Amino acid sequence: MKRVAIVTVAAGVLALGATAVSAQEEAVSLDELLDLIEQGQSRDSQEARRREAEFAQRRNEQQQLLNQARAERTRLERESARLEQLFEDQQAEIVSARAALDERLGALKELFGVLQTVSGDTQGRFSESLTNIQYPEREEFLFALGNKMAGANSLASIEDIERLWFELQREINESGKVVRFNHTVRAADGTESVMPIVRVGLFNIVNEDIGYLKYQDRAVSELARQPESRFTGSAREMGAEDSGMVAFGLDGTRGQILGLLVQSKTIGDRIEDGGIVGYSIIFLGIVGLLIAIWRFIGLSAASNKVRTQLKRDSASTDNPLGRVLAAYESNRQADTETIELKLSEAALKEMPALTKGLLFIKVISVVAPLMGLLGTVTGMIQTFQVITLYGAGDPKLMAGGISQALMTTVLGLVVAIPMVLLHTIVSGQSRRIVNILQSQSAGLVAQHSESRHEA
Repeated sequence: MKRVAIVTVAAGVLALGATAVSAQEEAVSLDELLDLIEQGQSRDSQEARRREAEFAQRRNEQQQLLNQARAERTRLERESARLEQLFEDQQAEIVSARAALDERLGALKELFGVLQTVSGDTQGRFSESLTNIQYPEREEFLFALGNKMAGANSLASIEDIERLWFELQREINESGKVVRFNHTVRAADGTESVMPIVRVGLFNIVNEDIGYLKYQDRAVSELARQPESRFTGSAREMGAEDSGMVAFGLDGTRGQILGLLVQSKTIGDRIEDGGIVGYSIIFLGIVGLLIAIWRFIGLSAASNKVRTQLKRDSASTDNPLGRVLAAYESNRQADTETIELKLSEAALKEMPALTKGLLFIKVISVVAPLMGLLGTVTGMIQTFQVITLYGAGDPKLMAGGISQALMTTVLGLVVAIPMVLLHTIVSGQSRRIVNILQSQSAGLVAQHSESRHEA
């Protein structure tokens, strides 16, 4: 309180000093200065009284606001207590109502539990079913039914139960039908167009122009690659026919086996796995096959001409045996040793033409497995390099090297085995002709020797 009084007196002295200073500046005489100071003191007293009255009024207003806040707090506390009591009462009513509901439901509670389970299973099954292409609206119903059954205070109606039974029964009926209808199909290049498709039960969907189709992510699209032609042909026949019996390659696993068939590698893919070594083996096989066919045709023609020559009395120069006989006719007057040498010379002249290309076929039959072994070694080297870099955790990274290692061996054997058989056949033809030439030459020499002894 003393500090407040001192501050007030000091403020008054300062105000008085300020008033005196300002009055001194305005006054001309001492009387005027005194009058001005008195007027200033009067004004300061009026301002102080006004401020005191204003402070008192505000203090009263603050007190009223405080009283109102206390009253509001008391009211809210009573309201909170009332609401807490109401909450507890309602909780007790809910527990009592649930107990009464469980008692009244009885066996229906189990029914709704089974209904909820069946609804969820049906929704998952129908989402991937081929019949969903024709009846997409049932997904909305099953979704709404699932949400309703998941609610704590909601139950399925009789109409919902009947609709669920109807959808299940319709799925069973549609599983035994072959239905044709128009639908949007997404091609392999991403374009979409409406075209007729045929649904075969719950198993496959086909188109007469494309073949097998797939249903995935609520869209019908073309397979990345069709299966073998015998299956594709049956699918197109099914898509083209409107009635009657049609042979059809049915996938009873609803697309799983078809997916495996599509993912399986074709002959071209397997040959491509062989790499450069595989293509080299195939090239050698083709060359050897052409040579074998060429020599088989030539030796067959020569063998036929030799057999014809055996039936003739005169020598013909269009076949090896005829040329050997011609050499004998031209040297008939010579001695036996000369005849033998001339016939041997004529037979030896025929040997290159009869054995031409046989050695190359034999070489191919030997080189092809060796090239296959070379591809196997290079493929295994590639596999080990992949294992060194990435480890053995992912088999797909090693598939390229393993495919090359296996395919080159297979290609080498595929080429070598036919080449061995073809070489045996062609060389057999050649040996038969050579044996005929040798036997006929020996016979001519013996006949000539006998005739010389008789003479």
